[in-house]
Amino acid sequence: MTRPYNFSAGPAILPGPVFDRTAAAVKQLAVPGDESLEAQLSILEISHRSKTYDAIHAEAMALCHEVIGIPKTHKVLFLQGGASTQFAMVPFNLRQAGKKACYVDTGVWSAKAIKESKMLGDTEVVASSKETGYDHVPAMPAASAYAGASYVHITTNNTIYGTEYADIPALEGDALLVADMSSNIGARPMALDNVAVGYAGAQKNLGPSGVTVVFVREDLLERELEGVVPSMLRYKTHADKDSLFNTPNTFGIMVLRNVLSWVKDEGGAAAAGQRNQRKAGKLYETLDASSLYQGHAKADSRSTMNVTWTLSAGSEDESAAATKRFLSDAAAAGLSGLKGHRSVGGCRASIYNAFPEAGVDALVEFMREFERKG
Repeated sequence: MTRPYNFSAGPAILPGPVFDRTAAAVKQLAVPGDESLEAQLSILEISHRSKTYDAIHAEAMALCHEVIGIPKTHKVLFLQGGASTQFAMVPFNLRQAGKKACYVDTGVWSAKAIKESKMLGDTEVVASSKETGYDHVPAMPAASAYAGASYVHITTNNTIYGTEYADIPALEGDALLVADMSSNIGARPMALDNVAVGYAGAQKNLGPSGVTVVFVREDLLERELEGVVPSMLRYKTHADKDSLFNTPNTFGIMVLRNVLSWVKDEGGAAAAGQRNQRKAGKLYETLDASSLYQGHAKADSRSTMNVTWTLSAGSEDESAAATKRFLSDAAAAGLSGLKGHRSVGGCRASIYNAFPEAGVDALVEFMREFERKG
C-alpha cells in the first residue's frame, strides 16, 4: 500500500530515515562503542540517569545549537506541557514589577498566550491583525509602544491562518523579544540572536508531540522572579539540571535528535529553507492562478509552513459542498490532513521540513484537475 501524503498541522510528518532509526532503538539501542547493559535495552526502558541516555540528551542539545542556530548565549531546555504551558511560564519568569507585558496578536495561539498573561498582570496588545481575520502579520509598533515593558511576545508562524514573519524583528533598546516558534523553528536560518526567550512544541518540525524546546538567554536565568513561581515553572530549575530535574520525555528527545541529525545530513537549515520556499511557492502559484481557490494570507505575510485557502464556488452552500467534495476526493487520492482548522474552515496544507516536494507536486496536480473538472 502506498503511504499517503500527510499534510497534518501536527503531530506532523517525520522523515523516513528517522522512522527507521527510531524503530530500531525501540527494540534495542545498540549504540556503537557503548558496551553497557543499558545500550542493549530499548530507548523506552532505559534510565534518564544512565550514561547511554545522557549521550543522546547531550547530542540533542548540541544539535539544537548547530542545526537550528540557537546562540551559545542561550540555554536549551527540553520541557513538557507543550507550547501552551509556555504561555504561563513566560510571564512567570520574565514579568517585572510595575512593567507591562506586550503582545502582538496574530491569531488563535497568540490570543491564548495573551489570555494567560492577563491572569498574571498588566498586559497590552501593541499590534493586531484581528480586524482583518488575521490575514497578515502586522508591522511592529514604534519603540515607544513597548518602552519599559517586561517583554514583547510574538508568534513567528500562525498555523491556522497561514501567516508568518518574513524575518525575526529586532527590538529597539533593551526590550526583550519572546517568540513562540512552534510551527517554523528550524525551517530556515533565522536571526535568533534577536530572541531573548524562544519556545516551540516539537511536533511540527522537530519530532513527536510531548517535547517542548525552550531556549533562554542565560543572563535572564539569574533574574529575581516576581511573585511566587512554582519550582516546575521556573526556567532556572530546569537549566540548573540540564532538563533532568524530573524524568524527561526520553523517547521524544531521542526522536528530536534523530530529526535534527537528518536535517543536518540534508544540508542544514539553509537547505531546508530553500526546499520550503520552493514547495510553498508551487502552492501559492496555483492559488494565484485559480478562480476557485482563494488564499487566506496576504502576499507579504504568507507562510512557508502552512498554506491556507477556501473554495469559492458560487453561494455559501455551493462553496461548502465544493469544499466537502474536494476534501473527500483528496483523501481518496492519498492526500491526508487537508481540512482547515475548525475555527476558519476551508483547507490547509502543512508542509514542514520533512514534507517531500513530490507530495506538493501531487497536491498541485490534484487541485488543478479538480478545478478543471468543475
